[in-house]
Amino acid sequence: MKVILKEDVPSLGKRGDTIKVSDGYARNFLIPKGLALEATGKNIHVLEHAKKVIAQQSEKERKKAESLLQQFSDVTVTIPCKVGEMDKLFGSVTGKDIEKALREKGFEVDKRQVVIEDPIKSLGEHRVKIKLHPGIAADVTVNVTREE
Repeated sequence: MKVILKEDVPSLGKRGDTIKVSDGYARNFLIPKGLALEATGKNIHVLEHAKKVIAQQSEKERKKAESLLQQFSDVTVTIPCKVGEMDKLFGSVTGKDIEKALREKGFEVDKRQVVIEDPIKSLGEHRVKIKLHPGIAADVTVNVTREE
């Protein structure tokens, strides 16, 4: 039986793929779990329309991300932290801290978009990436200072 995958299924394929599986596997597992649809003419047409809509939305989001990339070009945020002896931080600077500092500057980002390569556990300037869209990331300078 030919089916269209509605979700990514390990060892079978990615969302939107049309694959051939055994009838029992399709009827007893894939279709009841909502992972696939039977590949009829109507379902194929609906899938093609959905792909076009998703592609248009993705293009809009990519253009928006590119415009945001220019706004992030020279952004520096300052995060005051408690420091112990020898200028060592209590804890570390997290994505949530960076998100809060960016919101105060007027940028709408989610903490999951903040990519910290190595934990920030020292004073000074650090470079952090902000994922705006797949393949588009902005660099932000995070200045960690001593809390007064």
